[in-house]
This record gives sequence, C-alpha cells and structure tokens, in this order.
Amino acid sequence: MTTGQAIHEAVEGYCVPLSAAPGERVALHVGATRRLKAGAVAPASGALRFDLEVARLGVEREVVHRAEGLVAPPHELPARAFAVGAGYPETASIPVGRDWPSGFYEVRLRAAVDGASVERCAGFVLRGAPGARTRPLVALATNTWNAYNDWGGGNLYTGATHVSFLRPFAHGLIDRPEPARYRNANREREPDLDMRGFGDYVRRHRITPWCGSAGYASFDGHFAAWAERAGYALDYATNADLELRPELLDGRPLFISVGHDEYWSSGMRDTVEAHIARGGNAMFLSGNTSFWQVRLEDGGATMVSYKGLARQADPVTDPRLLTSTWCDPRIGRPETRMTGLTFSRGGYHRIAGGVPRGAGGYTVWRPHHWLFEGTDLHYGDVLGAEHGAVGYECDGCAMTLVDGLPVPTGEDGCPAGFEILASAPARIWSVDEHGNEYPASLAATRGPGELQLMAMSLFGDASPESVRKIAHGNAVLGSYRAGGTVVSVGSTDWVFGLAGGDPLIERVTRNALDRLSVAR
Repeated sequence: MTTGQAIHEAVEGYCVPLSAAPGERVALHVGATRRLKAGAVAPASGALRFDLEVARLGVEREVVHRAEGLVAPPHELPARAFAVGAGYPETASIPVGRDWPSGFYEVRLRAAVDGASVERCAGFVLRGAPGARTRPLVALATNTWNAYNDWGGGNLYTGATHVSFLRPFAHGLIDRPEPARYRNANREREPDLDMRGFGDYVRRHRITPWCGSAGYASFDGHFAAWAERAGYALDYATNADLELRPELLDGRPLFISVGHDEYWSSGMRDTVEAHIARGGNAMFLSGNTSFWQVRLEDGGATMVSYKGLARQADPVTDPRLLTSTWCDPRIGRPETRMTGLTFSRGGYHRIAGGVPRGAGGYTVWRPHHWLFEGTDLHYGDVLGAEHGAVGYECDGCAMTLVDGLPVPTGEDGCPAGFEILASAPARIWSVDEHGNEYPASLAATRGPGELQLMAMSLFGDASPESVRKIAHGNAVLGSYRAGGTVVSVGSTDWVFGLAGGDPLIERVTRNALDRLSVAR
C-alpha cells in the first residue's frame, strides 16, 4: 500500500437476478472491500459482519425484509472486474413476497468499520404479477446505469467496451446523498455550485463522479416517487426485460421511459416498436433516449458497446448487433422512427458550452394541443424553467419554419405527422466547448469535439458544411400517432420539474398519463 492512501472498508454486493418476479428468491453476492484513495477496489483486510435491510423506494422508503449478523468474506477480484464481474460468492438470499408491489428495491448493507457505520447499496427490480398487465410499464434505465457504473475501475466513458451487470453499483448510483441539490454531476442551477463544488461533494461522500449522469437516485427515482404521490399505479421492469421478456408489454396500454435512457439493444427496440405498431402508447419522459445500440452477451450478464472513446472498431458488423449510434448509416435505424427525436439534432442545455445560460424551459408553439389542456399556456410562453425541466442532454429533430411555426423536415427519420409543440435551443459540444465536465482521467482523450464526431457519423465527414447541418439543435416536446400515440419530451431533466412540484410540468404529465393509460 502506498503511503498516504486512505483505506475505506465496506461491504459491497449485487443481486442476481436484477429483475425478479413475485415469489422468487433473489441471491445476494457480497464481498468485504477496501477502497484506496486512487479509487481502486481491493479485498478488505479480513471478513466483515454486516446487517441487511431491503426496502422498496417510492414516496417513502418501505422496509420489507431484514437480516442481521451476516458475514462478508474478503474476495480477490478478477482482473478487469468492471468487464467480467466481481465474482463474489452468494452469501444470502432475499425471499420476495408475492404481495410486494412492483418497483425498485434497495438492498442496504450496513457494516461497522472502525467504530463507524458504513453503508452500501445493491438493488433489484420487482416486476408486476404475471397476467395482470393493465398498468403502464416503466422500464428503468438499467443499461445506462451500467454504462456509467465505474465500480471495478472502468466504464464505457473511460475506454471500456464490455461492462458487467454482475458487480456492485458504484456508491452514489442508487443511494446518492442530497440528490435534489446535486442532481447532475456536470452542471448545477445554483450559481455558487460549480464543478469545484461538485468535486468537493464527491470527495465528502466518497461517491462516484459519474452518479450525476445516471442512476436511480438521479433520475428514475424522482419519477417513481412523483407518480406514486400523484396516485398512479405502475409496473416496473429493467431495460433488458424488454428484450428478454417482450411479453411484458402484451396488452398494456402504455410504455414509459424516464430520465436518461441512452443504451438500447435491437431486441428492446423490436419490443417497443411492435407495441406502438399494434396500438400501444408510449411516453418518453427522457432525453438522449436510445442513442446507442448495445448488445447483451453472456446470457445478459454483460453489455457491450464499442463507442467513440474505446478507440476500437466493433468486430461484429451485423447491423442488429453493431454497437454504434442508432443513426449511424451502417445500422440504418435512427431512433427518430420510435421516439420522433434524436440527440444528434439536439445536444446539451445549460452545461459547459451547450447553451450555458439557457432558460431551462421550453418555448410553447402550439398551446391548443390536448397535451396542454388545463395549463392556460399561450403561444410563446416558457414551460418548466423554474426547476430546469430542460437541461443536460436533449433530443430534437430536423426542422424548418412554416408560417413562423417549426415543423419537422423528416430528413432524419422523424415520423410523418409529428407535431413540435414546444422547444428550446440545445447544442452538441464543438471541439473547444467541452469544459471540464468529465473526470480528469478523460482529459487526454478529448480530441475532436462531439459535434465533429457526430457529423462524421451521420454524413461521413466533418466538413464545415456537414457540421453546420447539426450545429444548432433543439430540445423538442412533441407527439405523433402511428398505431399508438407517442409523446416525447426531449430532455433528461423533465423529472426535475416533477420533483420540484412545477404545476405546469405536472399537468402536462398528468394529461399524457390519463389519456394514454386507458386500456385499448
């Protein structure tokens, strides 16, 4: 051990399966770890005793199961544990009650280390009861959680191409302290909270710096709590469930995506698009939605993505398995065909060089649409600015003005009949607009800006003409009908309007839920 490296011991673990049905047993795999100052994970100096507490997270944290006096052994980690998994032994199991409601269940591991209580969290998703599919289905963005999870030394943003679900969630993804104040790692609304302030926050709570961009605490949990408080009964699933259990959407009136739902497989797309085609509805209360195609390997234990920072070419060339952006011509299946929107025509809002002083809300263009009923919104009004409902990563579409109103051009695959109801400016970062929003480990990998890389992906070059086509994006709130009705908000941060109690964001969301949740 290097002199001066502080060691923080804890009990960490993960659940198998990540998605369970009522009445099943969930295996808990745990190990005693020590975390060095540099962030590396190693076995603890010895076994640690710990207590276990399982709680459903909603408006309240409802404890459903406890166990005490369990033992977590130190366990040598395999090389590249972030890619191959932690390999922890099964230490306990959780008997899932048949009467437990669907939702996300936090598994809190509490150990006494040097006289202090140290807590870490695992978790699993409990699906609804089989055969009862009248409720809307929310697919939690577990693929995106995994993409940002740097437990074991790497994630998709530090050069990894394979990330395992069989490892703990980095501290902060599920149990992020002060999530309302520090709701995103990369930007803050309050002027006194800059990146230095967030860095202090990360060090103080010993959490991953990636937790602001993904995780239940940052996005999904805000929607789940609001929906429960508002009286909506919902069923939950993981992203992978859409591929592995497509029957979960059979007969349901509504599919819902929330927050930051970036990584989708072809099987997920197949399931949701088939649902819409046969008359099912969809709400994408999310941004950067379905931007990357990924594939699941090892029976679903590993997610694969050869994205830009990997500096490697995916050896798989099958368009249904190739890991690139969905709008990559080699895949030929732009996400606009499903959501109506794409990050490649959107970008960032109120982060680094992406509209850094933007309003944080949408300008309303078509106030008479049914989505705005009861809001008293008028043409040109701003929606959602008080709590920053437009922020971080945003999706838009190629558009032009007709009689002063924006309409899609359709050149990006946006479906016919899509209506742009409201929008806000967004911008993909150019080469000199990144700022310092990523951890220092990425400083040497900056290279071309995202704007230039996006132009190369879409058009084959980064010429000034190609870059200009996508240099001025928008966050778009809109809707279309093709079999079922689809509503897309085009912003990761819509949920913060709900969490903050914005009455207009709440009313728009209620209008969509009430109309689209009606059984066909």
